This record gives sequence, structure tokens and C-alpha cells, in this order.
Amino acid sequence: MSTLLEQSCRVALAALLHDLGKFAERARIPEAEQRDTHGTTRLDLNVPLYCPAFQGRHTHIHAAYTAIAMDLLEQHFPELVGEDMTPFAPWREKNADDSLINAAACHHKPDTFLQWAIATADRLASGFEREEFARYNEGTEETSTKKNHYTARQLTLFEQIRLDSAGTNRLEWRYSLKPLSPETIFPCKADGYEQDDKEAAQQEYRALWTNFIGGLRAIPPSHRGRLPLWLDHFESCWLTYAHAIPAATAFGVKPEVSLYDHSKAVAVLAVALWRWYADQGTATDHARDQLRLMWDRARQGTPEAEQIWHEPTFLFIQGDFWGIQDFIFAIGGETQRQAAKLLRGRSFYVSLLMECAALKVLESLNLPSTSQVVNAAGKFLIVAPHTDQAIDRLRAVQCELNQWFLDHTFGQSGIGLAWLPAAASDFRRSDQGQSPFRDLMTRLFEQLETAKLQRFDLCRSNSAPAAFIGFLDRFDNTKGVCAIDGRSPAAVRLEGDQAVWVSELAYDQIMTGKWLAGFDRILITRQNLDHQTLRLPLFGYWVSFTADEEATGRFGKEAASGNLVRAWDFSLPVSEDRPLWNGYARRAINAYVPHFGDMSAYDEERYKGLERPASEEEPKTLNHLARDDRRRDPEKPERWSGVEALMTLKGDVDNLGLIFQKGLEQPTFAKMAALSRQMNAFFAMWLPWACRNAFPNTYTVFAGGDDFFLIGPWRSTMRLAQHMRDKFCEYVAGNPDIHFSAGLSMTKPGLPIRELARRAEEALEKAKEHTSKRVNGTVTHKNAVTCFDVPAAWDDFDDLITREAELTRLTAEHRLSTGYLYDLLAFTEMAGKVTERPENAIWHSRFAYHTRRLAETKIKRGGSRDAIERQRRALQEALASEIAGNGIGKHGAAYKIALFTLLYQQRD
Repeated sequence: MSTLLEQSCRVALAALLHDLGKFAERARIPEAEQRDTHGTTRLDLNVPLYCPAFQGRHTHIHAAYTAIAMDLLEQHFPELVGEDMTPFAPWREKNADDSLINAAACHHKPDTFLQWAIATADRLASGFEREEFARYNEGTEETSTKKNHYTARQLTLFEQIRLDSAGTNRLEWRYSLKPLSPETIFPCKADGYEQDDKEAAQQEYRALWTNFIGGLRAIPPSHRGRLPLWLDHFESCWLTYAHAIPAATAFGVKPEVSLYDHSKAVAVLAVALWRWYADQGTATDHARDQLRLMWDRARQGTPEAEQIWHEPTFLFIQGDFWGIQDFIFAIGGETQRQAAKLLRGRSFYVSLLMECAALKVLESLNLPSTSQVVNAAGKFLIVAPHTDQAIDRLRAVQCELNQWFLDHTFGQSGIGLAWLPAAASDFRRSDQGQSPFRDLMTRLFEQLETAKLQRFDLCRSNSAPAAFIGFLDRFDNTKGVCAIDGRSPAAVRLEGDQAVWVSELAYDQIMTGKWLAGFDRILITRQNLDHQTLRLPLFGYWVSFTADEEATGRFGKEAASGNLVRAWDFSLPVSEDRPLWNGYARRAINAYVPHFGDMSAYDEERYKGLERPASEEEPKTLNHLARDDRRRDPEKPERWSGVEALMTLKGDVDNLGLIFQKGLEQPTFAKMAALSRQMNAFFAMWLPWACRNAFPNTYTVFAGGDDFFLIGPWRSTMRLAQHMRDKFCEYVAGNPDIHFSAGLSMTKPGLPIRELARRAEEALEKAKEHTSKRVNGTVTHKNAVTCFDVPAAWDDFDDLITREAELTRLTAEHRLSTGYLYDLLAFTEMAGKVTERPENAIWHSRFAYHTRRLAETKIKRGGSRDAIERQRRALQEALASEIAGNGIGKHGAAYKIALFTLLYQQRD
């Protein structure tokens, strides 16, 4: 018999591909028109089997295409027919009534329990009310944009979110129908792209279909024998090619959710629903009758139907990594010496811990990878069946997670689990003006906040004190305390210029930072491979870094033995338009780190006096980064200008909870999953690519979910902040209600990493407080940045950088003295406090006096007295217009941003 996990994977695959026919139909695959010996096409044979009939016509023809397409792709899939396809029909015939293919294709015309499970999940993922779905099932293929299923292109959810501003009925942005890449996650203008030419639209789909087939071939054939492993790969492939295919194009709906996001949501719910019945031994015709009853318009409102509708069938499981900053920025005696590798290693290690914790939950509940809705920024969401057995296993997993963190971080950080039951009725997008799904989202947010206050379950458990019994016995007097964190028992000798003893966790973090530079894949195994393998198993899983299969020759063997649980590709994008698909399950958990590369003589001189790198692949140290914005003085080549400093950039999306809870007019489970994925993609996918391509001296400490933490040369990082803001505006289709705030903190390179983080956090909080306001009882934070300890709205910041450019031009043109520029700082300070001290309004007079003196000093010759006076007045007017008018007068104290930017570039 198949294992319960394999059975769950089959249900997930059927659900994931239930709308494969939409892709195939729009591509007009020629196989659908192939004729049998009687002259009947395959499509004509399949339509009566899978498509509902209404008023003498068949609707939802894509269902017939699903069956055809799955038959065509079978050669690239694990076995879909055979003696044991549990829970599907065990016969060899493909046309078995309860086959996997039929379960996928019959979602608009369900008959068996498995078909009804997928059909129900399909409806719940879209948030249908029961009466509403019946009308949808009779609808025609036309969208709210008046395009048909061939010509309609996907809308962006971001454009439709509204918190403060008024919305618009005309949606102007679409996603291009291309594979996933850093370029194609951005929307484009509908005008000039979306068209009415059906033939051209079909050709675009056909090209994407051909690429999809090629992508399937890239999955290692040796992994097909392990369905859970293969399914994880396939989902990444499906995401790559279906992320911009609109899922719904009938009944006048908005084509706003991708085929990937919808089908993923259906797979999540279908597995949980099937398992709820299967785990209780009731996955029978009785279960089919219950689901059929729940959707029967004639029986709605009866006690039997309502009981099923409101039964808490699903269990939402949230994971939350608390203490992330303490984990990443922990300090000790050798922390600064290993800063670069530690930063990179610890940040990546957080993602590893979250991925392995989620994997532990999935495997403990016998759920496939597709049951994980999202895993980003230290949080994950999984949907499971709501059973007593599931809750008992979750409690056991929580105990194991607690023990790991108590053993290795002594309770300074951890991963907490929280769960919440949900019923089918909770997925409705609207009900008499209310939104049951929005209420469910609110309860999820509230429940996670409560769980954060119950860390390690200290009020009801003795596990934490017991964990520290014998703590001192773990120390070896010859090795002492870990030189990295200053508290853990040292266990491993870290070789280097000055060898030190460190804990196993610190050693793994440093080696992670090292191996990330040379490898792009990770193997998660049950047994130690002893192949670039971390010393500490993570919740029972061993983590190994590796090259591609050809280089190691080990993937297939480990997969066949069952030792290989997951194989993840975490490589960074190599080009803006290349599809993010390399044949393996993809995890966007890597961050860009600058390397020395091939240093020029210019670089050698700039880094003079600093430690030379051991190789080109060596990551740059923070000391080197601090010098990367220094430039040779063109007039004095031996002189380097520009301050030697770092800039730390920390930020997050404003009002994220409000966006998810109230931003969408009619939220659904599929929309929530899509919004989470897309929000994460900007920071986890595009930002590392942008750093690699345009800002190569930037350390991405972490970036994902809705937040980011970067370190780089001070001036370049300011430019990066501006670039990020501009691109994020583009990413969210110019929506004025979606934005992020950021804090920029300038420091010398020798400052401890924890102090860098603290100062950046303070700068971020200052930015948010600068423009916060109350909307309907909720405080919202508005679109601001702090730089040089001065907060400003982003539009003002952009203008201040423009002012700095003008001031730089004036300084060069008129050779403004450093003393004059420093006087401007004093005037700026006065202007910023006029409200508190009205006498400070005298700043303008002082500015005029100092500017007049400057003009008299600079211009002493040049003709007659009148000519000299005209030149002086012209200079006064130019400086007054730019500095007093466009600068201090307009921006007040914030003009210091422009002044400091100029002054720091002039320092030796």
C-alpha cells in the first residue's frame, strides 16, 4: 500500500492540475483535434464526459482539455496508473471512473467523492457562496474587462487595494504572459499589450506551453519514483510558467488571480478536505453525498446542509520565528572578525530553520509540500485537516522545536506554532455585506499575536527549566566558551589566522556563509551525507550544500534510497528575463553578497592597508565596503575623496496587516495566497537581482516577506533606497496606498553589527512616526525615510537628493567654501525650529548676510564697480533661489540631508 503521504501527494497533484486545461485550451494544443478511426476528435470525445451542459450547450470546455493535457504530459509525470494509485482507482485503465485524471478533470461535473473534494476546494478557494457558484457554472467565457479567455491578461491585485485613497473603475495594468523572472513579476500597461487579436493571443499561449513542456523535462527523471520529492520540484515549475496566466475568465469575473495561485489554493484545501474524511475512515460515498448536499441549491438552509457548511474541517497552522534579530545579530568576542560570513550565514540559517520546521510539520501530518501556503520572512502557513490526531502531532512538533532552540540558543529565539480551525463557510468572500474570509484573516492575525506571548509554553510546562539541567556539564575546560556568541559550550575548532573554539551552531553559521559562495543547491536528507553537511541536524534533517547532479552524482542514488527528502535550488537570478527554473524545487532564500572578483589597480589602491582577500570568491568585508564610494580627486590623483563609512538600510511595507485584512474589496483564500507570494517576490526575488546587477557592493542581510535589511557603502545605499522606492511604486502599479518606509543609518565600519541594527531600527521608527496618521481608528504609517537622523516623506527625500545635485553644481561652479556650507547647517537647524522658537526666523537674514560676504570675497575683479556688483548680485540670487528658496525654505531641517550628502563626499 502507498503511504499516507504518497496518497496525499496524488490528491494534491490532481487538484494542482485541475485547471491545466485552461492553459492547454488557450494554447490550442493540436492534440485536441486529433481524430480517431471514426473521425471524432479527442476534444469531442471528452467534452460530454467532463463539461457541464446548460441550455443545450456545454460550458467550461477547459475541463475536457485538462483530461487531454494530463494524458499528453503523463510521460513526464510519476506513474498515474497502476495497481496501487490509492486513493484513486487501483486499475490500470486510464478511464477508470475514479482515476486521478478524472478527479482533476471532473471538477465542474463531479460524481465520486474525490471529484467532489477537488470541486469543493475549487469553489472555496475562489470564495464562492453556494448560490453564486451555480450561476458561475452556467457562465460564458468573458471577463469583467470584456476580453475572452484567449485575449484577457491577468490584472494585478496591488492596483485594486485601497486603504486611504479613492479607487478607480479602470484597471490599467496587466502581467505579461511570460515565465517567471525578475522582469516579469512587474506589471505592464494594458494599453499597447492586451489586445483583441485572438490568433495572436493564442500564439503567445502556445509559446508559453512549449516552454512549460521543456521545463518539465528538466526535472530529474530519477526523482519521479519519489512522489513527495518530485511534487516539490513540479510546483516550482508550475509557478514559473503559470504565475501570469489568469485563472478565471468566465461569468464576468476579474482575471486577477493567476492559474498557479488558484490551483495551489485548491490543492491545499483538497488535500485537507480529503484527509479530514480519510483520517476518520469516512472517505466513502457518504462523504460524497455530504459534499453534494452542501452545494445543492434546493437543500441549502436545511439543518443537514448547514451542519456540513459550518463544520470546522480545516486547520490553519502558523509558524513564527521570534527573536530573529537576536539570532542574526548576536555578538561575542570574535563576531566582528567573522562579521561578513556570520551575517550571510545567520540570515540564510534563519530561512533554513523555517523551511525545516515547516517540513517537520508537513511530514508529521503526512502532508505534501503543496500544503504549505507561504513561507517567508520568518513565518509560514500550512493548512491541514482539523482532527484531534493532527493537533496532538502539532504539540509534539512544538516540543521538538522548543528543545532544539533551548539546547542551542538558550531560549533567546525560537519557532512558535499556532493553529486555528476553519469551516467551509469561512472561505466566503462576501455574505450580506460582510466578509467571512476577512474575519478569518483577522482571527489568524490575532491568534498569532497571542501565540507570541506563550513562548515555550512556560506557564504550563516544565520543559524549559529541565533543558538547562546539566548545562555546566556540557562545557569542556580545554575548549571553554564559544568565541562567537560568548555563552555556548565550545565544541569545534575554527581554523584561521587565529584558530578559536566555537559552538557547533556558530560553526555551522560560518560554514553556511562560506558554502553559499560556491554552491546553489541544498539537499535535505534523513541521514548524514558528510558532503558539505552542517554539523547540527535541524529537527532531524541533515542539510548539505552541493553542486549540480552531474558534479556530485549523488542525487539520484539518494532519491532512490528514500534518504533524500528535498532538493532545493536557491541560486540567484543570472539575468533579468531568464526564467527562474533550473529543474529543482526553488526556494527564494538566498541573498546577494558582494565578492572581490578580479580587482583592478584602482581597487588595490583604494583598499590599501586592508587585509587582502584569499581569492576572488571571497566576500568583501565591511571595512572594504566602507571604502567603495571613495573616488580619486580629479585635480589631485593622489587624494581620495569621500568619507569612509557604511550605510545600513532597514525598511518594511507600511500597514501590511491592514492591507491583508481590509485592502481587498472581496478577499478570498486564493487572493490572500497570491498577495503573500507577490509581496515576498519583490524583496526575495527582485531585490537580490537588483543588488547583483546595479548595486554590487551591497550586503543583503535579509530580504523577504515585507521587510529588508541591507548594508553597503553610504552613498550607494542611499541611491539603492531611492531605486527600491521607485521600483516598488512600479511593482504595485502606482498604488498610492501601498508603500514602504525605511531607515538609513550611517556609521563607521568598526561598529558592532548589533549596534548597526539598533540604529537602523531607530531610524525606521522615526520615519514611520514622521508621517503617521489615524484612519478609522487605526494608526497608519505613511511613506517616509530617515537619513542622517532626519525624517522626510519619500517625495521630499527625492527632491532633497535633487537639491544636493544642484548644490554640488553650484559648489563646483563657484567654489563655495567648506565654511560656508557648514554655516548652512546652522541655518537649516534654525529653520527647523521656527515653530518652537519664532526668533529663529532670523535664519533668512543670516543666510543673506553670509551669502553677501561670500559674494564679496569671491568676486573682486571683473570690470567696473557696477559690473562687479551685478556679478555679486547674480551669485546671491542664484544661491538664494536654490538654497534659501528650494532648499531651507521648502524643507527646513530636512535640508541637512542634501548638505550632509555633499559634505561627506568632499571629505578626505
